[in-house]
Amino acid sequence: MSLNESGEMYLETIYILSMRKHAVRSIDVADFMNYSKPSVSRGIGLLKQKGYISVDGNGHISLTEEGKSIAGGIYEKHTVLRDALIALGIDEETAAEDACRIEHVISERSFSTIKKHVEEKLGTG
Repeated sequence: MSLNESGEMYLETIYILSMRKHAVRSIDVADFMNYSKPSVSRGIGLLKQKGYISVDGNGHISLTEEGKSIAGGIYEKHTVLRDALIALGIDEETAAEDACRIEHVISERSFSTIKKHVEEKLGTG
């Protein structure tokens, strides 16, 4: 099932927060993304409806296996693209912002080629 950019951003944020915190709640997502609580509530509801996340009785958000797979892929794109831009001489802040935009529109073919190049040139992977 295809996600729009907003849905991908929410999944990636939940993924990042879950690496940092034991329990992720909607307020954490709102704070991290600097979004309003009603916007996040709507976004979380849609992700839950599509089966990408689950929310327990205490409001703790967990990624489903499918959600984790998608979010991990988005996060990988972000980090590889950011690192590639930094290696090209772009400052970290600009590289992170641009990677965030690019990660949602880049083709798998282009990303795979960039990833391979980054792994070879920067010794990552």
